[in-house]
Amino acid sequence: MGKNVRERLTELGLTLPVASAPKGAYVPAVRSGTLIFIAGQIPLTDGVLTATGQVGAGVSPEAAKELSRQCALAALAAADLVVPLEAVTRVVKLIGYVSSAPDFRGQQTVVDGASELLTDVFGDAGRHARSVVGMAVLPLDAPVEIEIVLEAAVI
Repeated sequence: MGKNVRERLTELGLTLPVASAPKGAYVPAVRSGTLIFIAGQIPLTDGVLTATGQVGAGVSPEAAKELSRQCALAALAAADLVVPLEAVTRVVKLIGYVSSAPDFRGQQTVVDGASELLTDVFGDAGRHARSVVGMAVLPLDAPVEIEIVLEAAVI
């Protein structure tokens, strides 16, 4: 599957960002056997939060959906630290956390941004299991955080 991942990113007009340095006592990604566990990614631009606040109160759902795409792209950059993206055979699971105003009920549409990006990049192998959780607040007041599990070929 992954042989054309970088070409596909280019076709989509996407560039992998530089993987974000950890904001605590953890690593960005860990490989265990064929699985790659990627730490939660928040939307950063040049190391600074792209936006802050709650979705539905200061951050629009449309903007948050784009932020979730940005998080998924950052997750791929983190994965690339431990395994070449060309070795990725499947997106297994995505967990999306959305900092939500008390009356916001569209968390799933926000996280669709990340899910759609993964399908755009990996095709059918990008279809995945998913959980979406609304939160009162996320680290650094990020509006969204995305965590991904990938499967890779044995190399």
